[in-house]
Amino acid sequence: MKKADDILELVSEFKARGTPFALATVVRTVSLTAAKAGAKAIITPDGRVAGGWIGGGCARAAVLAAAREALADGKPRLVSIQPKDLLDEQGLQPGEVREGIAFAKNMCPSRGTMDVFVEPLLPRASVVVLGASPVAVAIADLARRIGFAVTAAAPPADLDAFGDLDGRIEGYGVPAKVEGPRYLVVATQGRGDLAALKAALSTDSDYVAFVGSRAKAASLREQLKEDGLEATRLDRLRAPAGLDLGAIGPEEIALSVVAEIVEVRRRGQHAVAPAVRVAGRL
Repeated sequence: MKKADDILELVSEFKARGTPFALATVVRTVSLTAAKAGAKAIITPDGRVAGGWIGGGCARAAVLAAAREALADGKPRLVSIQPKDLLDEQGLQPGEVREGIAFAKNMCPSRGTMDVFVEPLLPRASVVVLGASPVAVAIADLARRIGFAVTAAAPPADLDAFGDLDGRIEGYGVPAKVEGPRYLVVATQGRGDLAALKAALSTDSDYVAFVGSRAKAASLREQLKEDGLEATRLDRLRAPAGLDLGAIGPEEIALSVVAEIVEVRRRGQHAVAPAVRVAGRL
């Protein structure tokens, strides 16, 4: 069994890598149990205990099931593992949830009770801004202030236009896949539009939008189509980007774009948006 310091170090490593995991912590025990209050374990999405220990098979199945559910919906769980006779006294069935507590049956001879808090720790949602235009800088600043992990992708000489960021990419070589939700905004505004848009649409992301006029977006789509980019990827493009706020100026446009990202994230609206959403932007 790893020491508490070792578990916390492993938690830091997982978070630094952006790897999703659940942290299970024993918060209360009654009678005889293998693990005691304070014991912790790290559980991966595939149900593997990557570190720590919270007891043997008596508790393991229930905690692993709770961890999988927590990682799927992003919500923590409190699991109370009790012997059958105690569940019967309370009129409870294994698998029942009452007042936010999920109950499970302890089949071990020890007949102890263990309450385990299972917390999902998921990668921060990220925003990647391609380009270093005034709108791109404003989007990066606003998105970071409301909690997104923000990366800017732009030619090396242009990256100095940004303030604090979580990541910088020289050029438009955005990774095709990452852990966690990711939202891409192409705000090149005339400087590398085609290259940036092709890079963005070649990724697996929850949202890809283009800051520019309807005419420019249509022209770029045709060029990308001629270059062989799949129609399914082209259909994902939101252009022009942002909610229809009647935005004028970089800061207001940034507000409309970040607001749309928040809407997509919170409402799960991953369906393709209409090509014409707001007034064209140059």
